[in-house]
Amino acid sequence: MNSPINKIVIVDDEAHIRSLLQQTLEELEGSPPILTAPNGAMGLALIEKEHPRLVFLDVMMPLMNGYDVCAAVRKNPALADVTIVMLTAKGQEADRIHGLDVGAHHFVTKPFDPDEILELARSVFDAA
Repeated sequence: MNSPINKIVIVDDEAHIRSLLQQTLEELEGSPPILTAPNGAMGLALIEKEHPRLVFLDVMMPLMNGYDVCAAVRKNPALADVTIVMLTAKGQEADRIHGLDVGAHHFVTKPFDPDEILELARSVFDAA
């Protein structure tokens, strides 16, 4: 199994969310490369190609929703060590449970606290 590379992938159909996450994550010490995708299908292809250490994945997106992307990543043994953080505008407990059931490690409700995002990212990279 290949080890994940210190990269971050952001998959969200809203450009301003991708931009805000990217700006927030650029504050990480040694700022790892940050790659983005505007929909689930492109996001899955990017994750499979780049094997990032950390993925921020929106739930509701065109072409392929975040749950389906997460499930596809989890079915690929080569990507088993990729950490997935699901993002949603709906803070419903059922959505969180479904996200964790398909293999997400964390679930964050939008609008998110930039400090929470940084702390999550630091914990992933510090554990590596």
